[in-house]
Amino acid sequence: MTVVVLGGAGYIGSHTVDRLIEKGYDVAVIDNLITGHRAAVNPKARFYQGDIHDRAFLDEVFNKETNVEGVIHFAAFSIVPESMKDPLKYFDNNTGGMITLLKAMRDHNIKRIIFSSTAATYGEPKQIPIKETDPQIPTNPYGESKLCMEKIIHWSDLAYGIKFVALRYFNVAGAKADGSIGEDHHPETHLIPIILQVAAGERTGLKIFGTDYPTKDGTNVRDYVHVVDLADAHILALEYLKAGNDSNAFNLGSSTGFSNKQILEAARKATGKEIPAEDAPRRAGDPSTLIAASDKARKVLGWKPQYDDVEEIIKTAWNWKTSHPKGYNDRGEA
Repeated sequence: MTVVVLGGAGYIGSHTVDRLIEKGYDVAVIDNLITGHRAAVNPKARFYQGDIHDRAFLDEVFNKETNVEGVIHFAAFSIVPESMKDPLKYFDNNTGGMITLLKAMRDHNIKRIIFSSTAATYGEPKQIPIKETDPQIPTNPYGESKLCMEKIIHWSDLAYGIKFVALRYFNVAGAKADGSIGEDHHPETHLIPIILQVAAGERTGLKIFGTDYPTKDGTNVRDYVHVVDLADAHILALEYLKAGNDSNAFNLGSSTGFSNKQILEAARKATGKEIPAEDAPRRAGDPSTLIAASDKARKVLGWKPQYDDVEEIIKTAWNWKTSHPKGYNDRGEA
């Protein structure tokens, strides 16, 4: 039985493919390589280059992969400021892409999907930590597009019997412990890799966007989870559906909030670098605090994150950064 991973050449996708193969799964990867890297894909996985919007391409893959036990979906755009500037790009790729995929899954009788949702579906939370039952009122088009995807999957479950798990996660960080795969975005928009670019001398300094939020030090507070722990949660979610359980949604996070300034200090300790920083205005669409209540995932899925220290998470990212200063281009990738 095969697991098909959409976006399996991306940051989270490549770590999930790697963990699936470590655990003995047969894996096929679909990626258009717009943001992913062919070199990130475990060589034991079969690779298909193409786009989630291309129904003929999906049919071709599913005609070859005739024994699919589930799909894990990472193929979505995820940059909040970009979504504010170009919302239609996000609804077209994220929401529209999901519709094309579900049609193909329905017609090929594929009945399980694990979907990367996001904490951004909650918007500005009414309580901390955020529970899965809390209102979902996104404050940006990215979060809105993912919420639409959740609703579309729900109705597809009722109509076609496609069972799903939506995993709403928060800030993802770190890399595989041996430094063989990691985070490599162009341009980079995530806080920890940007901090590490400053530590490596690739940027002159860090900008902290917003210092007047209603938080302990005025900067955004976020919940960080290690990418390998996140990958393991997707595998547990697949096993949950394979066991015959009903569709569900889970938060994935450390249940601990760290402000941008705290992350900066942890990075200074992890790298031994000064890392200069300056204050900057808020970015549109950024909620002040996002912390997950992830006890449901721990109880129902049996999820047991191995990394609960943000400094240790940053150390794995720094290991990747120092061993691959130019990212996957160090491997000769174009």
